[in-house]
Amino acid sequence: MDHVLPERFESAHGTVRWARHGQGSPVVLLHGTPFSSYVWRDIAAALGTRHTVYLWDMPGYGASAKYAGQRVSLAAQQSVFTALLRHWDLDRPAVIAHDFGGAVALRSALLDGVGYDRLALLDAVSLCPWGSDFFRLVHRNAEVFAALPAHLHEALVRGYIATASHRGLRGDVLDALAAPWLGEEGQPAFYRQIAQADERHTADVEERYAKLSCPVLVAWGREDTWLSPDHAERLAQCIPHARLRWIDAAGHLVQEDAPAQVTVLLTEFLDAR
Repeated sequence: MDHVLPERFESAHGTVRWARHGQGSPVVLLHGTPFSSYVWRDIAAALGTRHTVYLWDMPGYGASAKYAGQRVSLAAQQSVFTALLRHWDLDRPAVIAHDFGGAVALRSALLDGVGYDRLALLDAVSLCPWGSDFFRLVHRNAEVFAALPAHLHEALVRGYIATASHRGLRGDVLDALAAPWLGEEGQPAFYRQIAQADERHTADVEERYAKLSCPVLVAWGREDTWLSPDHAERLAQCIPHARLRWIDAAGHLVQEDAPAQVTVLLTEFLDAR
């Protein structure tokens, strides 16, 4: 599937690019950081044979707007996601969220009262502490890193993204994931989203996870070095009746490391009644 986001939604935090395809019950996919909806392209195509699939790039990410002074925190993304669901007129869609997108989906459900038919959380930012050593280093020194020469910045971004995969990323995939973070808009946007990362945005809702009433799948790459597998076990214990599933030979970026396994797992979860 060609990854194109032709639609626009004017949010309080900038233009959001999105796409919808397929036919059937609605499924909304959320990406994480420093990624975009591109990571869902193959899985979205597979799910679209049985569902109406919604893809979107969060403000400050991918093809969506990036600008100085933009708010791109978890709280900002939560408000955009809640507004976007209203814009789409979706009532209790299935939601599948990866990494940072997991915290966004959890906040919309628990703070905004958004209802889901079911929720899948893949290698999700959800419990403190989170963030790799590198992520924390940049968070503390975002202005210094933002001043890097463009060629050094590109090397840093590409090297960082590559570590999200256990199996290794194809060159074209790495190019596509790095591209939104390059250039006059992309470079400051990369450090902006890290500078605004704040663990209090997950601490706000951690004690509320037991209130989730929809079916929940927690799925994790066994080789995740960004969010260790013990996060999966802790998260599953916090959510009543959550199902915990492991994705073998996969790191943090499970969509790239194990697309077939992830597709089967999600299809079974979406079809379960």
